[in-house]
Amino acid sequence: MLVKKSANLLITGGSGFMGSAFIRFLFEQTDFSGRVINVDLLTYASSKRSLASCESSPRYTFYQANIHHQAFIEELLLNHEIDAVIHFAAETHVDRSIQHPEVFVDTNIRGTFTLLECIRKYPHIHFHQISTDEVFGSLGEGGTFHEHTPYRPSSPYAASKAASDHLVSSYAKTYGLSITISHSVNNYGPFQHREKLIPCMLHKAFQNKKLPLYGSGQQERSWIYVDDHAFALWTILTKGEKGQAYGICGTDIFTNLAVVKKILSTVLDVPENQLDESAYISHIADRPGHDFRYALDGKKLHSLGYKPKIDFAEGLKKTISWYKKERYANTAFSGR
Repeated sequence: MLVKKSANLLITGGSGFMGSAFIRFLFEQTDFSGRVINVDLLTYASSKRSLASCESSPRYTFYQANIHHQAFIEELLLNHEIDAVIHFAAETHVDRSIQHPEVFVDTNIRGTFTLLECIRKYPHIHFHQISTDEVFGSLGEGGTFHEHTPYRPSSPYAASKAASDHLVSSYAKTYGLSITISHSVNNYGPFQHREKLIPCMLHKAFQNKKLPLYGSGQQERSWIYVDDHAFALWTILTKGEKGQAYGICGTDIFTNLAVVKKILSTVLDVPENQLDESAYISHIADRPGHDFRYALDGKKLHSLGYKPKIDFAEGLKKTISWYKKERYANTAFSGR
């Protein structure tokens, strides 16, 4: 067991989409008795609202801080007797990385380096790196990525995550740190910023605007509901092996066009085969270096007893229902 269920956990980026889902998951586990220390800068893509259900817990503490502040992070590790760091904090939007790659280099590479330098002083602390399947580049018509697939990142975002992964692995080998890495497919669910595909399309659909789709929309992606991702991470931390990487995948692979049609069908309450694509979808110029296909082999994680609980159809209904409530309660979720 890498992490005991009574462990004190430092979560970086815990107010973001995936980090907050993981924290909510922890406090829903009746056998988790540890404490959670959340360090988040509260950038545009984070929200304290995402953890409103946890704020009253005496086992939850929040700090608004930058992971670059090494002395402060070291103080937290010592004062809170941290057993493990789960590193979510990252810039993640491919389009933004194309426009502003320096931000991704600073946060994803330099930020991870700073955390690893902190852990060097407290090598008993386990470090888990949240990564992505995008570090592996693009697949052709068939096949899947696995944990030993060579890295071939296509975007500045993917390159920055690949670099941070390599830093983590190198610190484990050079300094003997206890680490694990997880590569996840596309996440979706409540509280995701609307720069990402599904909330972006929902926002446009709720406004009765055409849905902008890159190129032909034939790019293929695997999807996982964010609560299943949280479950997968906890499986790795409690059942995984030090020094290992694990692929986290869902149950379904769809083209981006198919996802958009499923969104439209649900929002408009019209069967997919009766949708007039030209009336609702606007095909726009594809982005530079757009990967064609991602698919991930999840057998290694499944061997630990993990299996996704929510398929895409159910997860999409849950997601659309949440965004509808957000629309009427506050406007479509925008991060804050």
